Amino acid sequence: MTRARAELVRESALAVIARELDIGSRLILGPGELKSGGHRRDSILADALEALVAAIHLDAGFETCRAVVLPWFEASIAALPPPNKLGKDAKTRLQEWLQARQKPLPIYALLSESGDEHAKIFRVECGLTDPAISCEGEGSSRRAAEQMAAEAVLQQVDRHR
Repeated sequence: MTRARAELVRESALAVIARELDIGSRLILGPGELKSGGHRRDSILADALEALVAAIHLDAGFETCRAVVLPWFEASIAALPPPNKLGKDAKTRLQEWLQARQKPLPIYALLSESGDEHAKIFRVECGLTDPAISCEGEGSSRRAAEQMAAEAVLQQVDRHR
């Protein structure tokens, strides 16, 4: 259940719902955020959706909030894989693999950030000392880049077994 909940309330999932509700066009943003496309940024949209849910809850109570908000999540809930198919992310799998073998944890290093403020690309390196493996990953967030790098390291580990 925790993985399913995490899948539903992660930033990118909330941003999708916020876009469906066209929340971005209703935000009042400062000039800098307007120029950088803040009304399209996942973090801002997710935060705005969370604030909207909280306002409904505080203003109208739990039952009304549930009745209003639950339909927003119906498509996301329907798209969830069965509970036994919710897989662990690459960083978790890598950490568990290392811990099971009493190996040092990976080290993630930000190599670069590029692109416009609203469309950044992050490049991250994931390095192991034992076994000595290092891989890079790219993503639209630092976390996504870390996941890609961890997945690449896991593939290298599989090849060396």
